Amino acid sequence: MTDTRFDVLAIGNAIVDVISPCEDAFLESEGLDKGAMALIDTSRAEELYAHMGPAREISGGSAANTCAGLAALGSRAAFIGQVADDQLGAVFAHDIRAAGIHYEVAPREGDPPTARCLVLVTPDGQRTMNTFLGASQHLPASAIDADLIASAKVLYLEGYLWDPDDPRAAMKGAIDAARKAGRQVAFTLSDAFLLDRHGDDFRKLIDDGLIDILFANEVELLGLTGAADFEAGVAALAPKLPVLVATRSEKGAIAVAGAERAEVPAEPVSKVVDTTGAGDSFAAGFLHGHVRGALLADCLTMGAVAAAEVISHYGARPEADLKALVANRLG
Repeated sequence: MTDTRFDVLAIGNAIVDVISPCEDAFLESEGLDKGAMALIDTSRAEELYAHMGPAREISGGSAANTCAGLAALGSRAAFIGQVADDQLGAVFAHDIRAAGIHYEVAPREGDPPTARCLVLVTPDGQRTMNTFLGASQHLPASAIDADLIASAKVLYLEGYLWDPDDPRAAMKGAIDAARKAGRQVAFTLSDAFLLDRHGDDFRKLIDDGLIDILFANEVELLGLTGAADFEAGVAALAPKLPVLVATRSEKGAIAVAGAERAEVPAEPVSKVVDTTGAGDSFAAGFLHGHVRGALLADCLTMGAVAAAEVISHYGARPEADLKALVANRLG
């Protein structure tokens, strides 16, 4: 790859996570599907927040979390996402810049307010997410700077942001800018529910050769391909992509790049506290290795180490020294 200002530029939802522990009974009483992500409107967000116990507010958003992991590992990261001109918007902008991530999107005036995700974490570490997209779904195509896109080795796109019309148009413009600049495009499917709404769009992106690196978990892989099992899904999808990365939670992860296949187990964790952001951190570790030309297996290991760190505490962003953890693991 040619010399560039950034290693990875990510586009995604600019969200503040509101994280609260709860018992399974609370999920049942609220009619929530454990472990799933649901989109909610303003009234439901206010209602659920009122019922939640004590919570921590931490800047999040899938692609923004990946940027935080990349920055913690020493990569040069930039982020594009929309916040409102309100308190949570200021919190998000401060947090992402404080992490060393380039962020220059102007806040949006008026309603809706900055997006927030109400995350309920059960004692087994599973997270149930209820997302109010707010201002993030109004990211305009004008926020896409072709020169900024061209300044990054990899453009990383979050599937969650494909749902609203305006950001979808912005992301299509970003893909076009990246392709014209000869940059790589990475895409994460984000959640299986999106396949019901946009699966055909995602398959077309792949079939048209617009995706260089695809991140998917096992459920998403099966949903995208319609395969009966994991290996059949890999066999159906891998030939269509330069790089396929598929995660399997405690079963580890695999990556396929042409004729090369690598597989790593999950990193051991003494206790799973909160799985929020595990996939985001995995993508950060993998991309950190990828832009440096690391071996496929080492890229996977970096991802596994980053994911293991983030599930060991509340919150979707790293707290420990990821550089040191990766160095100790890989030698």
